[in-house]
Amino acid sequence: MDIFTCGVVPVVVLHDAQNAVKVANALLKGGINTMEITFRTAVAKEAIQKVAQEVPEIIVGAGTVINVEQMQAAKVANAKFVVSPGIDEELLKEAKRLELPIIPGVVSPSEIILGLKYDIKVFKFFPAEAYGGLKTLKALCGPFPQIRFLPTGGISQSNAEEYFQNQKIAAVGGSWMVSTDMIAQGQYDLITEKSKDVVELFKRTRAQQCLEGK
Repeated sequence: MDIFTCGVVPVVVLHDAQNAVKVANALLKGGINTMEITFRTAVAKEAIQKVAQEVPEIIVGAGTVINVEQMQAAKVANAKFVVSPGIDEELLKEAKRLELPIIPGVVSPSEIILGLKYDIKVFKFFPAEAYGGLKTLKALCGPFPQIRFLPTGGISQSNAEEYFQNQKIAAVGGSWMVSTDMIAQGQYDLITEKSKDVVELFKRTRAQQCLEGK
């Protein structure tokens, strides 16, 4: 399972589980094969379950997981991975027990060291722009060359390319291609269009790096 092949992990907030499959299909049509459905709303478990059952081409995960109960619910719903805004040893232990890949949120070396004890290879850097963005990420990569990051928070189409240029960025997280307004208004074609734009940007940036031997 590789949730990073498209360069972006969409952060999806759903208020109606019935929209989950439509959103998943819109993302897939735009070339994105993964989605992170957040536990910010009560319908998260149902929404994850619907996508897992009806759109198996999408690697669906659970986001904003902040306690063991949510992680267990995600597992029952057949989430393929979980993302947390922070790092907590209890969550890391439970993820290992459930054999559920976790991407914990970090902003400091001490938090990364804790994650390394649990063999975490990719860390969410959140909120990315508020904590110094690429400048901070580059500094963190120095003592930790073995890890990669999923920066989220303050990233959009306008600055995503800067992140894609850094090989330590596995992908970026964001909701600009699948905002709550787009979902509420049924703008699935717009979701597809914006998804295509970011996937093309990622592929173009990485292809250029290959040509330049980076």
